[in-house]
Amino acid sequence: MSETTNTNEEKKKPSLNGRRAVPSNNSNDEENEVPEIEFFGLIPRGFNPKDYLHVVDIHMFKEPHEINKQQHHTDKYYSPKLIVRRGQLFQIQIDFNRPYKPETDQFWLEYLIGRYPQQNKGTYIPILVDDVLKPGRWGAKITHKENNSVRMSIMSSATCIVGKFRLYIAVWTPFGILRTHRNPATDTYILFNPWCQEDAVYLDDEKEREEYVLNDVGIVFHGNINDIKLRSWSYGQFEENILDACLFLMDKAELELSGRGNPIKICRVASAVINSRDDNGVLAGSWDNTYTYGVAPSAWTGSVDILLEYYSSKQPVRYGQCWVFAGVFNTFLRCLGIPARLVTNYSSAHDNNANLQLDFFLDDKGEVDTKLTKDSVWNYHCWNEAWMTRPDLPVGFGGWQVVDGTPQETSDGMYRCGPASVQAIKHGHVCFQFDAPFVYAEVNSDIVYSRREKNGTQVIEKIDTTHIGQLIVTKEVGGDGMMEITEEYKFQEGSEEERLALETAVMYGVKKQTMQDTMYRPQTDVDMDFQVQKAVLGSDFKVTITFRNKSHNYYTATTYLSGNIVFYTGVTKNEFKKHSFSAKLEPSSSSAFDVVIKSSEYLNDLLDQASLHFFVTARINETGKTLATQKATVLEIPTLKIKTQGETVAGKEMSVTVKFTNPLKKTLDNVTLRLEGPGVLRTMKKEFRQIPMNATLIWEVKCIPERPGLQKLIASLNCDALRHVYGELNVQIQKP
Repeated sequence: MSETTNTNEEKKKPSLNGRRAVPSNNSNDEENEVPEIEFFGLIPRGFNPKDYLHVVDIHMFKEPHEINKQQHHTDKYYSPKLIVRRGQLFQIQIDFNRPYKPETDQFWLEYLIGRYPQQNKGTYIPILVDDVLKPGRWGAKITHKENNSVRMSIMSSATCIVGKFRLYIAVWTPFGILRTHRNPATDTYILFNPWCQEDAVYLDDEKEREEYVLNDVGIVFHGNINDIKLRSWSYGQFEENILDACLFLMDKAELELSGRGNPIKICRVASAVINSRDDNGVLAGSWDNTYTYGVAPSAWTGSVDILLEYYSSKQPVRYGQCWVFAGVFNTFLRCLGIPARLVTNYSSAHDNNANLQLDFFLDDKGEVDTKLTKDSVWNYHCWNEAWMTRPDLPVGFGGWQVVDGTPQETSDGMYRCGPASVQAIKHGHVCFQFDAPFVYAEVNSDIVYSRREKNGTQVIEKIDTTHIGQLIVTKEVGGDGMMEITEEYKFQEGSEEERLALETAVMYGVKKQTMQDTMYRPQTDVDMDFQVQKAVLGSDFKVTITFRNKSHNYYTATTYLSGNIVFYTGVTKNEFKKHSFSAKLEPSSSSAFDVVIKSSEYLNDLLDQASLHFFVTARINETGKTLATQKATVLEIPTLKIKTQGETVAGKEMSVTVKFTNPLKKTLDNVTLRLEGPGVLRTMKKEFRQIPMNATLIWEVKCIPERPGLQKLIASLNCDALRHVYGELNVQIQKP
C-alpha cells in the first residue's frame, strides 16, 4: 500500500528538467501559498501584529455601474470580480485599522499569477506607492485619504500578462512583513486594451472597437459565390464563465504565463487548441454528414454552449465545421480583448501540395477522375482575422492577421494556422511567419484541367485563373450588411501589381508548377458556360448550357453534364445526374441547351448545406479539344419565423414564439430546435418526434431578459433530412 501512495506523491510533483530551476508556470488556475507573516529573523517577545497598520477591507469598485468597469469597457461581463484592461488606470480603496501615516507606515501591493510567481517573468508584480504614475508602466498612487481609508489609482503595464491575478497588500514592520490573507473577492482579471496606444492590439477607431471587441453577435456568410447566404452567430463573450473558459484554453494549450501578454503567441496556440486534432482541443470536426453522439455543426447557434461544455467536461465537443471553429475562435479573441472578425472566402482552394494550382484530372470520356483528383475547392471557407502589431516582422505587416482554427493542414507539426499578415499575403511576401503560403494558396490558386492521352502525354485542356478567392467578405461595422475585403488580400485580377505579387510569392518559395512537361493547347474559338436556375429545396429546376462559336466553322460538341451532391468543402458524396447530348454549333453564333433536374433525383442523398455541384465538359469532335467548367449551387432552404409577444422590458417575463412549416414532400423525424440570445435568454432546446409534410410547428418560450438595448434572438432547426434552417429577430429591450 505504502508504495502506491509514494508514486502518487511523485506524480504530483512538477517535473524538473536539467535546464530550469523553476518548473514551467503555465496554469492560470494553480496558486502558491503566500505567507501572511514573513519574519526577518528572531521574533521579539511581546510582538503583536495588531500594533501595526493592518488592512481591514479592500473595495474593488467592481460593479458594472461603478467607475472601473465603465471606464474599461468591461461592464457587460457577467462576472462579480474586477475586470480591467491593461495600460489604463483603475481605482481601489483600502480601509486600515487606523489612519495611514506616510511618514512612518509603509505598504505596497502585490499581484501574483500562477503557481511559481517570479518578478522577472512578470508573474509576481510588487507595486510601491509613488507620487507619479508613468503611462503604460506598473505603478500606484494615493489620490485621496479620509479617516482610516486611502483611495488609490493603479496603473498596469501595457504589455503585462493577460489573465486572472491575485491581489495581496503587504505592510512593512521592523520585524517582518504582514500580508492580507488570500481573498478571491479581490482577484483581478487583466485583459488586452484596444483603447490604449501602448498596447499591441491598439485600434484607433471607436466604431471598429465597438464592433470587433464589444459586439457579442455577428454574421456568418455562407452558401456560395453565386448565392450568398447569411446567418447570425452568438459570440456571447460576456456571458457567465466564458472568460474563465477562455483562460482555461490557454492553460490547456500549456502556454507559459510569461508569454500571455503577447497576442501573436496567444493566437498561434489558440488556433491549435480550438480544434481537437493532436491536442484534445475544444471542437472535433466532422465533414461526413454523420453526427452520431454529437450535435450537427449546423445546429449550433453560438459559441457559449460549446465553450461551457468544454470547460466542464475537458473533452472535445462534437461537432464543428469551419464556421463553428471560426465562431468559437472569435469569441475567444474578443473575450480577451483582441479585436477580431470572422471572414468568409468564397471558392476557397484546399491545395494539398501548396503548388498554387488545383489539379482536376479528366479521363478519356471527359469525366473527372476522382481517384487522381486530390485537391478540392470549398464553396466557402471561414477563418478569423485578429488585429495586432507584428514587432517580429518588418514595418508595415501589422494590422489584420489571418488565424484559422479549422484543422486542414499541419504547421510546425500541429493542426494550426496563423497569425499570417494579410498585407504580406497581398504583396506576396509569404516568407513571413506564420503559414502565409497556405493562406496565399487559399485565395490565389489556379484550377488546371488536364487529360491523359492514350500515349501517356498529359494535355492541359483549360487553366482557370479567376475561380479561386473571387470574393472575401466580413460583416460591416455597426450593421448586419456584408463588407467586401477582397482587395485587402489581392490586387485587381490581371493587373500589373497582381503579376508582381505572384512573382514575389514564387520567389519566396511558393511552388508554382511549370508547364514544360505538359502540352497546353486550348480551344480558343468556342466559349462554353452554364447557368443554374435558382431553386427552392424540393423543387425541380433547370441547368442551361450556352456555347458561343466565334469561328467560321461548323462544329459538333459531345457534351456531358455531371451533377454531384457535395459537401461544402467541394468533396463529392455521389453523382445524382449524368446527361450526355450532342450540341450542333453554327458558325459565328450562340446556342443554348436546357437540362432539367428533378427533385426526386437529388432529394434522397442531399447533405447538410443543400449544396450541388455541376461539371460540364464538351469535346469539339472536329478538333478533339475539350472545354471544361464547373459551378456550385445552393438550394434555397426555408427559414424559421421568430416573434415576441407583449412588452419587452429588462427584468420582466416576455414570450417568444418560433414557427416553421415543413416544405419537403415527406415527414421530418427527430427534429431539434434551438433558441438563444445573449442578454435575453440562455440556449433553450426542444425535440419534436415528427413534423408531417406541409405541417406547421409552433414553439413558445418564456424568458426574462437581463440587458436593455438592441439584442438579437437566433434560432436553428435540425434533423437528418434538413439542416441549416435558421431564423433571427432583432429585439429592442426597454429599460425597466
